[in-house]
Amino acid sequence: MQVRLSEHMTFPRLLKTSIPSILMMVSISVYSVVDGFFVSNYAGKTPFAAVNLIYPFIMVLGSLGFMMGTGGAALVAKELGEGKPEQARRHFFDAMVAVIILGIVSSILGYIFLPTIARALGSDEQMLPYCVEYGRILVLGITAFNLQNLFQSFFMAAERPTLGFIVTLTAGVTNIVLDALLIAVCKLGVLGAAIGTVAGQVVGAVIPLVYFASPNSSLLRLKAGVIDVKAVIKMAGNGSSELFNNISASAVSMVMNVLLMKYFGEDGVSSYGIICYVWLIYAAIFIGFNTAVSARVSYVYGAGDKKELRNLYTKSLIALAIFGVGEALLSLALTYPLAYAYAGYDAGLMDLTVKCSLIYSMVYVFLGINMFGSAYFTALNNGLVSVVLSVVRLALLEILLVWLMSLAMGGYGIFYGVVFAECLGVVMNVAVMQAFRKRYGYGKQQAENS
Repeated sequence: MQVRLSEHMTFPRLLKTSIPSILMMVSISVYSVVDGFFVSNYAGKTPFAAVNLIYPFIMVLGSLGFMMGTGGAALVAKELGEGKPEQARRHFFDAMVAVIILGIVSSILGYIFLPTIARALGSDEQMLPYCVEYGRILVLGITAFNLQNLFQSFFMAAERPTLGFIVTLTAGVTNIVLDALLIAVCKLGVLGAAIGTVAGQVVGAVIPLVYFASPNSSLLRLKAGVIDVKAVIKMAGNGSSELFNNISASAVSMVMNVLLMKYFGEDGVSSYGIICYVWLIYAAIFIGFNTAVSARVSYVYGAGDKKELRNLYTKSLIALAIFGVGEALLSLALTYPLAYAYAGYDAGLMDLTVKCSLIYSMVYVFLGINMFGSAYFTALNNGLVSVVLSVVRLALLEILLVWLMSLAMGGYGIFYGVVFAECLGVVMNVAVMQAFRKRYGYGKQQAENS
């Protein structure tokens, strides 16, 4: 399916053209979900808890690719809309080089300090060896992970979302096959999970690299040249919301893990880990939709098409509200079978997971709109507003309410705190998006005059 960034988006077309991007993001999420399933069922509770404890730190390092991908794709798509394809290709190359450098540096530092970080996150001596074994292998593969995250966004800017999905599907299948072989058959535990994940990430990085480095029929091709440092800084600044979003989300996870250890012990961390695996799939639907829409927003913004900018804004909010209700209902319906799939071998863990999941399901009603608010301003090349929305929602509202609700209600209050924070986040995001209508021209009056 070839998607034109300049096309007018009706509801059916918007949904149809978002499907490849959604499937691409869901495929990426399969990495963690598959790792968790095999580790929990074939290695045991302690390795499973260790993987969940250290993974937020890995995601912080992997967010560098999201930062350059979203910020870079927004700039490049805007330049394509302005009729500057050669400049767009050079800046695409600049983004890739920046990701490689950042990946190498973060691998070195992460490998050295990983034991200290694991202890700081609450690891006890029983979990520590599993945290280090799993985390260090993933840290060594962080450059591939970041490149894969970078190329996800640029597949949309290049009008090749279907190819992006095929690449991530191939990477996901690689991960699944290796996990089954190394964990279930060879009994390598967290070592096998880490090797399978990194192998999938390498596949997801190398195939796009070869494609974009070669002559192709898409809008984009890597064009080597002297690195434009100012453009790199601009892309990083614009995409910094994704970095801060991931850092903030990881900080929330770290705080929740500490509190869950306090109230429920190792079972609390494991149950939250299961919820996070489910969250990854549902969130991937929102992220995929927002990625597809963001490329179009940047393009029509660069082209000065205010009418289409408003059209994308309005239809996206409606679609995400419908998605959110649907995902919440689906999450409620699947709570028991998913808990059984991950924790059926332990009655206590399964019971705790079911109770916490039923509360957490309400998060999905609000999550898509909150993610859209940040993504929309990144697409408009306003990284500052995007960062503020992400940090206030996650680093301030969620951490504060999680802590306060745990004091008021005990362990289950942790999950009620997340739900209330996301609800307040919707109010904040919609208010800010409405406040900026005139500035960017997606208000009704400006759109009609364009």
